Amino acid sequence: MPLLDVSDLLTDPDFVDTSLTCTRSAQTVGDDGMAVNAPTVTQFSGVVTNDSGDQLRRRPDGTMIEGSITIHTRFQLIDGKTGFDADVVTWQGRQYTVVNVRDWSTYGRGFVAAQCELMPFSGG
Repeated sequence: MPLLDVSDLLTDPDFVDTSLTCTRSAQTVGDDGMAVNAPTVTQFSGVVTNDSGDQLRRRPDGTMIEGSITIHTRFQLIDGKTGFDADVVTWQGRQYTVVNVRDWSTYGRGFVAAQCELMPFSGG
């Protein structure tokens, strides 16, 4: 087990962003067989780092801009599970879908690293 504890760094005011919001949607199935979301918005803090950044993808059917960030936080983000859709994180006015959550508790109790992809894809 690593001996490095990054808890102090990931809560340091020089690094942490306290303006993140998480929209978590509980999902049920309606009478018509379609998913029905009940969203809850929660503010949380974390350290946001660049993942792949914004990238222009050129394809035969057009172009689109993709982007991603990684968030290190104690807030337990989810990438979807039974009864819940993947969390949507709002950061700097942009929305990102949580696509992968990794347990980083070996580097500080309760930490996760969440990979988040920009949404919606926008065409160019």
